Amino acid sequence: MVYFVQGVLGLSDLAVSFYLKDDLHLDPAEAAVISGFSSLPWLIKPLYGFISDSFPLFGYRRRSYLVLSGLLGALSWFLMATFVDSKYDAAFCILIGSLSVAFSDVVVDSMVVERARGESQSMSGSLQSLCWGSSACGGIVSSYFSGSLVEVYGVRSVFGVTALLPLITSAVSLLVKEEPVLGPARNLSLRNGFFQSSKSSIIQLWGAVKQPNVFLPTLFIFLFQTTPQSGSATFFFITNKLGFTPEFLGRLKLVTSVASLIGVALYNGFLKKVPLRKIFLVTTIIGSALGMTQVLLVTRLNRKFGISDEWFSIGDSLILSVLGQAFFMPVLVLAARICPMGMEATFFATLMSIANGGGTLGGLLGAGLTHILGVTKDKFDNLALLIIICNLSSLLPLPLLGLLPRDEPDSEGNTDIEMTPY
Repeated sequence: MVYFVQGVLGLSDLAVSFYLKDDLHLDPAEAAVISGFSSLPWLIKPLYGFISDSFPLFGYRRRSYLVLSGLLGALSWFLMATFVDSKYDAAFCILIGSLSVAFSDVVVDSMVVERARGESQSMSGSLQSLCWGSSACGGIVSSYFSGSLVEVYGVRSVFGVTALLPLITSAVSLLVKEEPVLGPARNLSLRNGFFQSSKSSIIQLWGAVKQPNVFLPTLFIFLFQTTPQSGSATFFFITNKLGFTPEFLGRLKLVTSVASLIGVALYNGFLKKVPLRKIFLVTTIIGSALGMTQVLLVTRLNRKFGISDEWFSIGDSLILSVLGQAFFMPVLVLAARICPMGMEATFFATLMSIANGGGTLGGLLGAGLTHILGVTKDKFDNLALLIIICNLSSLLPLPLLGLLPRDEPDSEGNTDIEMTPY
């Protein structure tokens, strides 16, 4: 249920975009900055694990934090639905909502790890599939309804509905079977022992990161995610210039959600045995080339070929989403491959935080380019140039492919990728 809530919280994505654009009258660059700011809680995920492990609330290390995360998320969206009326208030509330999801994600991930410990690979894989499948179903449900709800009831109503969803996390957390940690002496002992082990883990983590065979691939992952993005400016163009309605954008979001699942299946079915260097090279080049098709939409050349803006956007989003998901799976594979033995969980969470940090920086770079090129909410003369620059910049990390470890022949074991929210 927690993973399902994480997926269904996407219900507010379109509402936030329209709220920033229409109610607060922000430019694309400002909206991109707020979007990047809201992802900051995902950069320090290991910290949440430290807090949950070392500071039990009301005697519980998992249940209490899930309750708190749900209440925090509900409060943030309630404020968005009622009192928020400035870009600073909106940025703060969106940040708190993001913190709620990130914290609950870490807590429930730790519960999955504890549950899977000692189980067979088949059982562990089934558990991970249940988690990812629940999140994906939530995402598809929210995609289907998000646009029509914005169009019929308005953004404030959608924020109000969204405020109810984190309460599901708080409610189901009461069903968690967890042994209470009793007594202040016990808590103090746990904390002292944890701090000692944390200090040791940090030293071990830093020692591992300094190794060239770990540091160089980590640097590649960060740079790979750092290329600038033009998504915010494109959203303003398709809504203000092309007149795409919230309902249509909801359907478009549904297409991309389903396409992402197809991308995972494509990777598992055909690409998982392809050498990482080769798949990074091919998918990056193809992705950059196909990303240029958005220039056709911006310059309206698609109409000269008899393709409407709506159908062109559906086809373009479908192809790019499938490729984008298949394109990201090797990042997860690479991150898993370079994790030092004995500290897999901590190191993988750290790598995902680094990857998220690269994505956040890429969004901010895109915001800067949007501002420099003078793309605003009603001026799109240089939008095509922005898209071209962003797509070409995705090729910049390719000379660094030599930083990756050499590929080894696949074993006969199960190599299926089971993706969980990161």
